Order: sequence, then structure tokens, then C-alpha cells
Amino acid sequence: MAQLGTPIQILPSDVYDISSTRELELGQLAQTDDGKKYRYAKAGGTALLAGKLAVAATIVANHENVTVAAAAAVGATEVTVTLGATAVTANYYTGGSMTVNDEAGEGITYRVASHPAADSAATLVVSLLDEEGVQVALTTSSQVSLQKNSYDAVVISAADQGDMPVGIANVAVTADYYFWAQTGGDCSALADATIAVGAAITTGSTTGGAVEAVNAAGEVQIGVAKQAGVDTEYRLVSLMID
Repeated sequence: MAQLGTPIQILPSDVYDISSTRELELGQLAQTDDGKKYRYAKAGGTALLAGKLAVAATIVANHENVTVAAAAAVGATEVTVTLGATAVTANYYTGGSMTVNDEAGEGITYRVASHPAADSAATLVVSLLDEEGVQVALTTSSQVSLQKNSYDAVVISAADQGDMPVGIANVAVTADYYFWAQTGGDCSALADATIAVGAAITTGSTTGGAVEAVNAAGEVQIGVAKQAGVDTEYRLVSLMID
């Protein structure tokens, strides 16, 4: 497999491919010969549609700010944490992150290699990459948050603007299939309202999967309208997620 940090070149036809089997690391960056950018992603349990904005899976609130159950020395590749009141399936966070958000070791994010299933309020052993390991020792006062890989189990955006935009599929994607989410360059996108040419765009606040003009402080800009947007129609935008 290609190294995650190294962009790869793909053919224009590749962006329409979907697959039930994983061929690359989730999040792999790629580009076509015209400079368009894509991320390798997996759809969640609901099918995706062409031209509709996809967002990362919602963070599990009971897996945020959880305590470290046993001290972990520098170089350790396993960290035991105590979950909140939500169970987790095996390897749900594989390829995702464990962020130390408070106390000893705070400020560092680690990549999750694997973990078993765990019940609500149970302990969970999180395995980190062997070549990474704990950089600053963790204590039982340390608190961490677990985040799923941003490109794993992505869904069509809701109209609340409360999730992280990851890209737009150029083709319909079967639930739980792998695909290329476009993150940069010219792309068709569903308009949530009238959008002026040149307007900065963000996640739509009325229609799921749509985009609209940035109109409030704090809204994440994901691109620029290259064509006047007409409500409920698909128009050309230039994505700038990557």
C-alpha cells in the first residue's frame, strides 16, 4: 500500500470506482493530472450520492475525556482507558486517533492501530503503532479522547453544520463501500440556496448534503462557487478542503 503521507496519482476514471474491499489506507491523498484532489474513504451504513457533501462520523461523546486506567511509560504501545457509558465494537477506532487532552502527556495525538470490543463503562486496551509508542509517560490522572478515522464511515452532511466536511463523491456509493471523496478542485455540488459566483461556501444549513454561502462567523469554508448557485440544483464549485 502507498504511504499515507505521500500523494499518489490516479486516473480521471478512477474517481468513479467504488469497491467492497479496501485497497489503500483510509485518508490516502491522491490527485488527477488536472490537479483535482481526492481522499480515499469509506461510506457509512447509508449510501452516498454524487454531488452531495459527506462529513466525518460524529464523535462518541462518552469516548471523549476518558481517564487512563493504568500508567503507560514512554515507548509503551498499549494504553488502557476507562470508557464512558457507551460500548465499542472491535477496531472501531483503528486508523483513528487517541488525543491526550489533559494532565500528563497532554497535547499529543497518537494513531490507533487496533483494539478489542469493550462494554459500556469498561476498560479498553488501545494499541498504538509499534513505531510510534507513547512519547510522554501517561498517568492515571491523564485524560484522552478517541476519534474515529475522519474518512471511515462517512455520511451525507446533516443540515446542522455540526460535523467535519470530508469531501464530495463524484458517483453514487453503496453503503459500506470504499470510494474517492473529492477534496480539491472543480466539482459538482448541490446548492442549498442562491449562491453568488465567487462566494465562499460551507455546509448547507437547510438541506442535507448541500452547500451554501458562508454567512456567519465560525462557519468552515470548504470552497468557492465558480457558478451561480441555484437552490436544489447542482452547480460548479472549487473545493478547498485539501
